[in-house]
Amino acid sequence: MTQRVDLATVMDRLAIDEVITGYAVAVDDSDWSGYRALFTADGRADYRGAGGIEGPAAEVAGWLAETMRLFPVRQHLIVNRQVRLHDLGGYPGDGADVRADYVNPMRLDSGDDFVSGGRYAFALARTEDGWRLRSVTVREKWRRADFPAAPSGG
Repeated sequence: MTQRVDLATVMDRLAIDEVITGYAVAVDDSDWSGYRALFTADGRADYRGAGGIEGPAAEVAGWLAETMRLFPVRQHLIVNRQVRLHDLGGYPGDGADVRADYVNPMRLDSGDDFVSGGRYAFALARTEDGWRLRSVTVREKWRRADFPAAPSGG
């Protein structure tokens, strides 16, 4: 690789990291127009692996807006990001895949805590407006709820 290609790769990785961070901030701050703007026109999100829905990003943003009202305090921590840029014969392509783990502490209106963790799979495309999400897939691995269980019948 030439120094120019290396620099382009570094710039792409930084731009992709900005999109992933923007995703977490948009969800945590209830910025649903910002969330939608992170996706390509045909972008999709799949939250079925965490008990949610799958569909076009705009539709999923509406579902998230309703669901996240239950959690007025939330903080997505997206870590261990593995970025794989698509390769075009030694040059960076216009696509990328990111695998990243998350820990998501949230607080309900009641003051009770809910924490989950898992893994994201992001697929990105380079567009005229920069890197955008083509898809987001969530796979929850664990959850902990610090509130009393519902009373059992009996």
